[in-house]
Amino acid sequence: MPTYKTLTVALTIVVSAACGNTMRGLETDAENAAEKTAAGVETMDVKAALIADGRVDAGNINVDTIAATKTVVLNGSVPTAEQRTIAEGIARDQAKGYTITNNLTVAPR
Repeated sequence: MPTYKTLTVALTIVVSAACGNTMRGLETDAENAAEKTAAGVETMDVKAALIADGRVDAGNINVDTIAATKTVVLNGSVPTAEQRTIAEGIARDQAKGYTITNNLTVAPR
């Protein structure tokens, strides 16, 4: 039969390991939250830049940011091929360090 001291040592080891896992989990969660927050900021910044630029009709442009891959995705439509190109350039200028995926379609209005 295990002694009280043996049980105490075993319990201490289990609790210490659990605390270490919890701290690593908290660090990972904090990093993920920071990445998602940064991605959200990029989404807002790109959308705001598109709206502010008079060369692009941004009304039908949806901006999404994928935190895990640092990718900004433009979805929706614009009236001209020129606006499609301009929108991609604005996103690229605004979201430094992010990959831009331009899924915009040209749909004359």
